[in-house]
Amino acid sequence: MSRKRSTIDRPAVMDRYLPYSRQNITEDDIRAVTEVLRSDWLTTGPKVEEFEQAVAEASGVKRAVAVANGTAALHTAMFGLNIGPGDEVIVPAITFAATANCVVYQGGTPVFADVDPDTLLLDPASVEKRITTRTKAIIAVDYAGQPCDYDALRQLAEESRASLVADACHALGARYKGALVGSLAKLSTFSFHPVKPITTAEGGMVTTNRDDLAERMRHFRNHGITTDHRQRELQGSWFYEMTDLGFNYRLSDLQCALGLSQLARLDGWMAQRQALARRYDEEFSKIPEVTPLVTRPEVEHAYHLYVIRLSANGLAKYRQEIFANLRAAGVGVNVHYIPVHLHPYYQRTFETRPGLCPKAELAYEQILSLPLFPAMTSSDVDDIVGVIAETVATFSGCGKDLEI
Repeated sequence: MSRKRSTIDRPAVMDRYLPYSRQNITEDDIRAVTEVLRSDWLTTGPKVEEFEQAVAEASGVKRAVAVANGTAALHTAMFGLNIGPGDEVIVPAITFAATANCVVYQGGTPVFADVDPDTLLLDPASVEKRITTRTKAIIAVDYAGQPCDYDALRQLAEESRASLVADACHALGARYKGALVGSLAKLSTFSFHPVKPITTAEGGMVTTNRDDLAERMRHFRNHGITTDHRQRELQGSWFYEMTDLGFNYRLSDLQCALGLSQLARLDGWMAQRQALARRYDEEFSKIPEVTPLVTRPEVEHAYHLYVIRLSANGLAKYRQEIFANLRAAGVGVNVHYIPVHLHPYYQRTFETRPGLCPKAELAYEQILSLPLFPAMTSSDVDDIVGVIAETVATFSGCGKDLEI
């Protein structure tokens, strides 16, 4: 790697590679899984219900439905709301593809709304412009771990008789005006992928206060069948009925045991993420070419991601080169996300085009996600910021003779 050097007294390369996120597995986690391996139930057993109850309590709701992954949670939520052909569901342009895909799985049409440029959260004003008589749901994505403007979105949903769904896959443990994420919408979805706030390896959950929706979603995750194996075992019965066309979206007892063990450490991990984010904020206040996303005062941020924007007046056009430099230096940056409406599938199938969500499209050209996970230290943040400061100094006002 060859590049100009700045006068900043910082290391050009870190002594180890730090990914943007990673899981944290302890001996307690391993012990919890091992206990299930020695039990009678590896799936559809008692740990599933125990994990559901624990997540429901951690989300401030009555019911939770465990499923195979975060995408399954979104799909299950769309089924729960009976989304189908002819229905429109408004989704933000900046999110993982699954947020829109879950609508398509049910035969519905995703309608892309723009984001607030300071937070990259779903913009209620853009949502309002997209509402039609066919709007059946609005999916709010708690991007990076920050809750959306749920008061405004809830009002729009009520006025249009649409259901509000929270894609809270980044935000377990966060709060909006004191209320827990998971309780802010009719249905809320979570992911337990290894990079998320807690992990079950793969896994997901849907939370709700509606008993009828919870029951409908439990059937859906089990092929549309009214009972699972453990329920029939407890009843001493073999009989079951398939009432809907469902999927095998079950989460195993092994995974639920891991999730229960991880959940016990969620508060401490979130506090560590918040401390690391504050350190990033302090350091980036000294680098005008880099702007962290804004955190609104009424929220408690879960900081699944720490996202920065490169200055639009010259630096952002070198984003790819900056990305490569940082990766080579041991900083595992990433980009979250390509606007969903720009993916070839959506342009081909739904005729979406550049210009549909200009704020999201501009942000995409500027953003980078930095390493952030509980095992990191303040010293790690200082090293990362040092490499970024040197890289920024290299590229700021640079010419076309840069070598990577």
